[in-house]
Amino acid sequence: MTKFLNTHGQHLTFLVKIINKKSISLILLLSILSLFSSPGLSAQAGGDSTNSPIAIAIHGGAGTLERSKFTPQLEIEYKEKLKEAIQAGYNILKQGGTSLEAVERAIVVLEDSPLFNAGKGAVFTSDGTNELDASIMDGQTLQAGAVSGIKHIKNPIKLARLIKDESPHVMLIGAGAEEFAALHSLERVSQFYFYTERRWQSLVKAKGKMAKDKTTEIEKGTVGAVALDKNGNLAAGTSTGGLTNKLYGRVGDSPIIGAGTYANNKTCAVSGTGQGEFFMRLAIAYDIHARMAYGGLDLELSANTVIDKLSKFNGTGGVIAIDSKGNIATPFNTKGMYRATIDKNGNQSIKIFKDE
Repeated sequence: MTKFLNTHGQHLTFLVKIINKKSISLILLLSILSLFSSPGLSAQAGGDSTNSPIAIAIHGGAGTLERSKFTPQLEIEYKEKLKEAIQAGYNILKQGGTSLEAVERAIVVLEDSPLFNAGKGAVFTSDGTNELDASIMDGQTLQAGAVSGIKHIKNPIKLARLIKDESPHVMLIGAGAEEFAALHSLERVSQFYFYTERRWQSLVKAKGKMAKDKTTEIEKGTVGAVALDKNGNLAAGTSTGGLTNKLYGRVGDSPIIGAGTYANNKTCAVSGTGQGEFFMRLAIAYDIHARMAYGGLDLELSANTVIDKLSKFNGTGGVIAIDSKGNIATPFNTKGMYRATIDKNGNQSIKIFKDE
Protein backbone atom coordinates (compact mmCIF):
# COMPACT_ATOMS: atom_id res chain seq x y z
CA MET A 1 0.00 0.00 0.00
CA THR A 2 2.89 2.41 0.86
CA LYS A 3 4.47 1.75 -2.50
CA PHE A 4 1.12 2.36 -4.16
CA LEU A 5 0.72 5.78 -2.48
CA ASN A 6 4.30 6.84 -3.20
CA THR A 7 3.89 5.89 -6.85
CA HIS A 8 0.62 7.68 -7.45
CA GLY A 9 0.65 10.42 -4.79
CA GLN A 10 1.83 13.25 -7.03
CA HIS A 11 -0.71 12.34 -9.71
CA LEU A 12 -3.56 12.35 -7.19
CA THR A 13 -2.56 15.75 -5.79
CA PHE A 14 -2.40 17.24 -9.27
CA LEU A 15 -5.84 15.86 -10.17
CA VAL A 16 -7.45 17.17 -6.99
CA LYS A 17 -6.15 20.69 -7.71
CA ILE A 18 -7.62 20.58 -11.20
CA ILE A 19 -10.92 19.30 -9.88
CA ASN A 20 -11.13 22.03 -7.21
CA LYS A 21 -10.45 24.73 -9.77
CA LYS A 22 -13.19 23.52 -12.06
CA SER A 23 -15.66 22.79 -9.22
CA ILE A 24 -16.36 19.26 -10.40
CA SER A 25 -18.65 17.29 -8.09
CA LEU A 26 -17.44 14.87 -5.42
CA ILE A 27 -18.92 11.97 -7.39
CA LEU A 28 -16.61 12.72 -10.31
CA LEU A 29 -13.66 12.97 -7.96
CA LEU A 30 -14.37 9.51 -6.57
CA SER A 31 -14.77 8.13 -10.06
CA ILE A 32 -11.34 9.43 -11.09
CA LEU A 33 -9.69 8.14 -7.93
CA SER A 34 -11.15 4.68 -8.59
CA LEU A 35 -9.06 4.50 -11.76
CA PHE A 36 -5.97 4.28 -9.57
CA SER A 37 -7.22 1.31 -7.52
CA SER A 38 -4.73 -1.55 -7.39
CA PRO A 39 -5.64 -4.66 -9.43
CA GLY A 40 -3.54 -6.72 -7.06
CA LEU A 41 -5.46 -5.57 -3.98
CA SER A 42 -8.81 -6.15 -5.69
CA ALA A 43 -7.99 -9.76 -6.58
CA GLN A 44 -6.77 -10.43 -3.06
CA ALA A 45 -10.01 -9.16 -1.56
CA GLY A 46 -12.12 -11.29 -3.89
CA GLY A 47 -10.17 -14.47 -3.22
CA ASP A 48 -9.40 -17.32 -5.59
CA SER A 49 -12.33 -19.13 -7.21
CA THR A 50 -12.43 -22.85 -7.78
CA ASN A 51 -13.77 -24.14 -11.08
CA SER A 52 -14.56 -27.68 -10.05
CA PRO A 53 -16.94 -29.72 -12.19
CA ILE A 54 -20.40 -30.24 -10.73
CA ALA A 55 -22.15 -33.60 -10.51
CA ILE A 56 -24.87 -35.32 -8.52
CA ALA A 57 -26.30 -38.80 -7.93
CA ILE A 58 -29.43 -39.94 -6.07
CA HIS A 59 -31.03 -43.23 -5.11
CA GLY A 60 -34.49 -44.31 -4.01
CA GLY A 61 -33.58 -47.64 -2.48
CA ALA A 62 -32.32 -51.06 -3.58
CA GLY A 63 -34.19 -54.37 -3.43
CA THR A 64 -36.08 -57.06 -5.31
CA LEU A 65 -37.22 -54.79 -8.09
CA GLU A 66 -38.43 -57.11 -10.84
CA ARG A 67 -39.72 -55.88 -14.16
CA SER A 68 -42.63 -58.31 -14.01
CA LYS A 69 -44.00 -56.47 -10.99
CA PHE A 70 -43.90 -53.06 -12.67
CA THR A 71 -46.63 -51.78 -14.94
CA PRO A 72 -45.41 -49.37 -17.61
CA GLN A 73 -47.23 -46.55 -15.81
CA LEU A 74 -45.61 -47.34 -12.45
CA GLU A 75 -42.16 -47.37 -14.02
CA ILE A 76 -42.87 -43.97 -15.56
CA GLU A 77 -44.00 -42.59 -12.18
CA TYR A 78 -40.82 -43.70 -10.46
CA LYS A 79 -38.56 -42.38 -13.17
CA GLU A 80 -40.38 -39.05 -13.34
CA LYS A 81 -39.97 -38.55 -9.60
CA LEU A 82 -36.29 -39.49 -9.77
CA LYS A 83 -35.89 -36.98 -12.60
CA GLU A 84 -37.62 -34.26 -10.57
CA ALA A 85 -35.41 -34.90 -7.56
CA ILE A 86 -32.08 -34.98 -9.35
CA GLN A 87 -32.95 -31.95 -11.44
CA ALA A 88 -33.86 -30.02 -8.29
CA GLY A 89 -30.45 -30.74 -6.81
CA TYR A 90 -28.58 -30.13 -10.05
CA ASN A 91 -30.25 -26.76 -10.57
CA ILE A 92 -28.85 -25.63 -7.24
CA LEU A 93 -25.36 -26.68 -8.30
CA LYS A 94 -25.70 -24.89 -11.66
CA GLN A 95 -26.68 -21.69 -9.88
CA GLY A 96 -23.56 -21.86 -7.72
CA GLY A 97 -25.19 -23.40 -4.66
CA THR A 98 -23.41 -25.76 -2.30
CA SER A 99 -23.34 -29.53 -2.42
CA LEU A 100 -25.10 -29.60 0.97
CA GLU A 101 -27.96 -27.53 -0.41
CA ALA A 102 -28.22 -29.75 -3.48
CA VAL A 103 -28.24 -32.96 -1.44
CA GLU A 104 -30.88 -31.65 0.96
CA ARG A 105 -33.13 -30.38 -1.83
CA ALA A 106 -32.99 -33.62 -3.83
CA ILE A 107 -33.81 -35.70 -0.76
CA VAL A 108 -36.72 -33.44 0.21
CA VAL A 109 -38.33 -34.17 -3.18
CA LEU A 110 -38.03 -37.91 -2.51
CA GLU A 111 -39.24 -37.57 1.09
CA ASP A 112 -42.36 -35.77 -0.13
CA SER A 113 -43.28 -38.62 -2.47
CA PRO A 114 -45.27 -41.69 -1.32
CA LEU A 115 -43.28 -43.83 -3.78
CA PHE A 116 -40.17 -44.13 -1.62
CA ASN A 117 -39.51 -45.40 1.90
CA ALA A 118 -38.68 -42.03 3.45
CA GLY A 119 -40.82 -39.18 4.69
CA LYS A 120 -44.33 -39.48 3.25
CA GLY A 121 -43.77 -43.04 2.01
CA ALA A 122 -42.23 -44.43 5.21
CA VAL A 123 -42.99 -48.03 6.17
CA PHE A 124 -44.68 -49.06 9.43
CA THR A 125 -43.10 -50.48 12.57
CA SER A 126 -44.45 -53.59 14.30
CA ASP A 127 -46.51 -51.24 16.49
CA GLY A 128 -48.15 -49.65 13.46
CA THR A 129 -46.30 -46.34 13.76
CA ASN A 130 -43.76 -44.60 11.54
CA GLU A 131 -40.25 -43.88 12.83
CA LEU A 132 -37.89 -42.00 10.56
CA ASP A 133 -34.10 -41.61 10.38
CA ALA A 134 -31.78 -39.35 8.38
CA SER A 135 -28.26 -37.96 8.22
CA ILE A 136 -26.19 -35.49 6.24
CA MET A 137 -22.44 -34.82 6.07
CA ASP A 138 -20.23 -32.02 4.78
CA GLY A 139 -17.08 -33.28 3.04
CA GLN A 140 -15.24 -29.99 3.51
CA THR A 141 -15.50 -29.74 7.30
CA LEU A 142 -16.45 -33.35 8.17
CA GLN A 143 -19.31 -31.93 10.19
CA ALA A 144 -22.46 -34.02 10.22
CA GLY A 145 -25.99 -34.09 11.55
CA ALA A 146 -28.26 -37.08 12.14
CA VAL A 147 -31.66 -37.88 13.57
CA SER A 148 -33.38 -41.13 14.51
CA GLY A 149 -36.73 -42.36 15.73
CA ILE A 150 -38.75 -39.26 14.91
CA LYS A 151 -42.50 -39.44 14.28
CA HIS A 152 -43.77 -35.95 13.49
CA ILE A 153 -41.20 -34.18 11.32
CA LYS A 154 -42.24 -33.91 7.68
CA ASN A 155 -38.70 -33.82 6.29
CA PRO A 156 -36.13 -35.63 8.46
CA ILE A 157 -33.25 -34.54 6.22
CA LYS A 158 -34.00 -30.91 7.11
CA LEU A 159 -33.76 -31.76 10.79
CA ALA A 160 -30.46 -33.58 10.23
CA ARG A 161 -29.10 -30.47 8.49
CA LEU A 162 -30.39 -28.28 11.32
CA ILE A 163 -28.66 -30.44 13.92
CA LYS A 164 -25.40 -30.11 11.98
CA ASP A 165 -25.71 -26.35 11.63
CA GLU A 166 -27.31 -25.29 14.90
CA SER A 167 -26.20 -27.75 17.58
CA PRO A 168 -22.88 -28.99 18.99
CA HIS A 169 -24.01 -32.59 18.47
CA VAL A 170 -24.03 -35.06 15.59
CA MET A 171 -27.17 -37.03 16.45
CA LEU A 172 -30.42 -36.40 18.28
CA ILE A 173 -33.16 -39.01 18.69
CA GLY A 174 -36.84 -39.31 19.46
CA ALA A 175 -38.54 -36.73 21.64
CA GLY A 176 -35.36 -34.70 22.10
CA ALA A 177 -34.90 -34.38 18.36
CA GLU A 178 -38.51 -33.32 17.90
CA GLU A 179 -38.20 -30.72 20.66
CA PHE A 180 -35.10 -29.33 18.95
CA ALA A 181 -37.06 -29.18 15.69
CA ALA A 182 -39.88 -27.28 17.41
CA LEU A 183 -37.44 -24.74 18.82
CA HIS A 184 -36.34 -23.99 15.27
CA SER A 185 -39.89 -23.97 13.83
CA LEU A 186 -39.37 -26.99 11.57
CA GLU A 187 -42.59 -28.23 9.97
CA ARG A 188 -44.42 -30.87 12.03
CA VAL A 189 -47.11 -33.30 10.88
CA SER A 190 -49.36 -35.88 12.52
CA GLN A 191 -48.60 -39.59 12.24
CA PHE A 192 -51.52 -39.87 9.83
CA TYR A 193 -49.54 -37.82 7.28
CA PHE A 194 -47.26 -40.84 6.78
CA TYR A 195 -50.11 -43.29 6.23
CA THR A 196 -50.32 -44.90 2.79
CA GLU A 197 -52.48 -47.93 2.06
CA ARG A 198 -49.61 -49.63 0.28
CA ARG A 199 -47.30 -49.47 3.29
CA TRP A 200 -50.08 -50.50 5.67
CA GLN A 201 -50.85 -53.59 3.61
CA SER A 202 -47.14 -54.44 3.63
CA LEU A 203 -47.26 -54.45 7.42
CA VAL A 204 -50.39 -56.63 7.48
CA LYS A 205 -48.70 -59.08 5.10
CA ALA A 206 -45.51 -59.09 7.16
CA LYS A 207 -47.33 -59.84 10.39
CA GLY A 208 -49.25 -62.66 8.73
CA LYS A 209 -46.08 -64.17 7.35
CA MET A 210 -44.34 -63.88 10.70
CA ALA A 211 -47.19 -65.62 12.51
CA LYS A 212 -47.19 -68.41 9.93
CA ASP A 213 -43.52 -69.29 9.52
CA LYS A 214 -41.82 -67.23 12.25
CA THR A 215 -39.89 -65.15 9.75
CA THR A 216 -39.83 -61.40 9.58
CA GLU A 217 -40.53 -59.27 6.54
CA ILE A 218 -37.62 -57.09 5.56
CA GLU A 219 -39.22 -54.79 3.03
CA LYS A 220 -36.75 -51.96 3.01
CA GLY A 221 -35.84 -48.82 1.20
CA THR A 222 -33.96 -45.61 1.60
CA VAL A 223 -33.38 -42.42 -0.32
CA GLY A 224 -30.11 -40.58 -0.63
CA ALA A 225 -28.01 -38.11 -2.56
CA VAL A 226 -24.35 -37.22 -3.09
CA ALA A 227 -23.04 -34.13 -4.84
CA LEU A 228 -19.95 -32.17 -5.87
CA ASP A 229 -20.25 -28.38 -6.16
CA LYS A 230 -18.25 -25.80 -8.11
CA ASN A 231 -16.03 -25.11 -5.11
CA GLY A 232 -14.89 -28.72 -5.02
CA ASN A 233 -16.89 -29.60 -1.91
CA LEU A 234 -18.60 -32.96 -1.48
CA ALA A 235 -21.70 -33.80 0.55
CA ALA A 236 -23.85 -36.85 1.24
CA GLY A 237 -27.26 -37.41 2.77
CA THR A 238 -29.58 -40.34 3.49
CA SER A 239 -33.17 -40.64 4.74
CA THR A 240 -35.39 -43.64 5.50
CA GLY A 241 -38.43 -45.10 7.19
CA GLY A 242 -36.47 -48.25 8.02
CA LEU A 243 -37.81 -51.80 7.75
CA THR A 244 -41.43 -52.92 7.57
CA ASN A 245 -42.46 -54.54 10.88
CA LYS A 246 -39.25 -53.44 12.59
CA LEU A 247 -39.20 -53.54 16.36
CA TYR A 248 -40.03 -50.34 18.21
CA GLY A 249 -36.90 -48.21 18.53
CA ARG A 250 -34.86 -50.06 15.90
CA VAL A 251 -32.19 -47.87 14.29
CA GLY A 252 -30.59 -48.73 10.98
CA ASP A 253 -27.55 -47.47 9.11
CA SER A 254 -29.08 -44.37 7.50
CA PRO A 255 -28.41 -42.03 10.45
CA ILE A 256 -25.04 -43.62 11.27
CA ILE A 257 -22.09 -41.65 9.93
CA GLY A 258 -19.68 -44.09 8.31
CA ALA A 259 -22.32 -46.77 7.79
CA GLY A 260 -25.05 -45.30 5.59
CA THR A 261 -23.57 -41.84 4.99
CA TYR A 262 -20.06 -40.43 4.64
CA ALA A 263 -18.35 -37.51 2.89
CA ASN A 264 -14.75 -36.32 2.75
CA ASN A 265 -13.39 -33.86 0.19
CA LYS A 266 -10.14 -35.82 0.00
CA THR A 267 -11.90 -38.90 -1.37
CA CYS A 268 -15.64 -39.25 -1.90
CA ALA A 269 -19.22 -38.88 -0.72
CA VAL A 270 -21.36 -42.00 -0.19
CA SER A 271 -25.01 -42.80 0.54
CA GLY A 272 -26.10 -46.39 1.06
CA THR A 273 -29.28 -48.43 0.84
CA GLY A 274 -29.96 -52.00 1.89
CA GLN A 275 -29.92 -54.13 5.03
CA GLY A 276 -28.83 -51.63 7.63
CA GLU A 277 -27.45 -54.14 10.11
CA PHE A 278 -24.86 -55.24 7.55
CA PHE A 279 -24.00 -51.68 6.57
CA MET A 280 -23.33 -50.87 10.23
CA ARG A 281 -21.26 -53.99 10.92
CA LEU A 282 -19.15 -53.45 7.82
CA ALA A 283 -18.97 -49.63 7.98
CA ILE A 284 -19.85 -49.65 4.27
CA ALA A 285 -19.73 -45.91 3.52
CA TYR A 286 -16.50 -45.31 5.44
CA ASP A 287 -14.87 -48.39 3.95
CA ILE A 288 -15.20 -46.95 0.45
CA HIS A 289 -13.49 -43.76 1.65
CA ALA A 290 -10.77 -45.75 3.46
CA ARG A 291 -9.86 -47.83 0.42
CA MET A 292 -9.36 -44.62 -1.54
CA ALA A 293 -7.54 -42.75 1.23
CA TYR A 294 -5.23 -45.53 2.44
CA GLY A 295 -5.18 -48.02 -0.41
CA GLY A 296 -4.97 -45.63 -3.34
CA LEU A 297 -7.92 -47.23 -5.14
CA ASP A 298 -10.13 -45.20 -7.45
CA LEU A 299 -13.82 -44.63 -6.70
CA GLU A 300 -15.27 -47.33 -8.91
CA LEU A 301 -12.94 -50.07 -7.69
CA SER A 302 -13.40 -49.06 -4.06
CA ALA A 303 -17.20 -49.04 -4.29
CA ASN A 304 -17.36 -52.32 -6.22
CA THR A 305 -14.97 -54.03 -3.79
CA VAL A 306 -17.03 -52.99 -0.79
CA ILE A 307 -20.30 -54.19 -2.33
CA ASP A 308 -18.57 -57.49 -3.14
CA LYS A 309 -17.62 -57.73 0.52
CA LEU A 310 -21.23 -57.05 1.48
CA SER A 311 -22.28 -59.99 -0.70
CA LYS A 312 -19.75 -62.31 0.97
CA PHE A 313 -21.44 -61.60 4.30
CA ASN A 314 -24.83 -62.37 2.70
CA GLY A 315 -25.90 -58.76 2.93
CA THR A 316 -27.82 -56.96 0.20
CA GLY A 317 -27.92 -53.37 -0.94
CA GLY A 318 -26.06 -50.74 -2.89
CA VAL A 319 -24.47 -47.32 -2.78
CA ILE A 320 -24.18 -44.14 -4.77
CA ALA A 321 -20.78 -42.48 -4.57
CA ILE A 322 -19.03 -39.50 -6.11
CA ASP A 323 -15.38 -38.45 -5.86
CA SER A 324 -13.64 -35.09 -5.83
CA LYS A 325 -13.20 -35.18 -9.62
CA GLY A 326 -16.89 -35.74 -10.31
CA ASN A 327 -16.66 -39.46 -11.09
CA ILE A 328 -19.75 -41.43 -10.06
CA ALA A 329 -20.25 -45.08 -9.03
CA THR A 330 -23.57 -46.83 -8.32
CA PRO A 331 -22.87 -50.53 -7.56
CA PHE A 332 -25.49 -52.81 -5.97
CA ASN A 333 -26.04 -56.58 -5.57
CA THR A 334 -29.84 -56.66 -5.76
CA LYS A 335 -32.16 -57.00 -8.75
CA GLY A 336 -32.55 -53.27 -8.95
CA MET A 337 -31.92 -49.87 -7.37
CA TYR A 338 -33.82 -46.68 -8.08
CA ARG A 339 -31.06 -44.33 -9.18
CA ALA A 340 -30.30 -41.24 -11.21
CA THR A 341 -27.13 -39.35 -12.05
CA ILE A 342 -26.04 -36.18 -13.77
CA ASP A 343 -22.33 -36.47 -14.42
CA LYS A 344 -19.61 -33.83 -14.70
CA ASN A 345 -20.38 -33.46 -18.42
CA GLY A 346 -24.05 -32.79 -17.77
CA ASN A 347 -25.24 -36.20 -19.00
CA GLN A 348 -28.35 -37.48 -17.21
CA SER A 349 -29.16 -41.12 -16.50
CA ILE A 350 -32.25 -42.56 -14.76
CA LYS A 351 -32.49 -46.30 -14.10
CA ILE A 352 -34.28 -48.86 -11.96
CA PHE A 353 -33.28 -52.37 -12.97
CA LYS A 354 -29.90 -54.07 -12.97
CA ASP A 355 -29.90 -54.81 -16.70
CA GLU A 356 -30.41 -51.16 -17.72
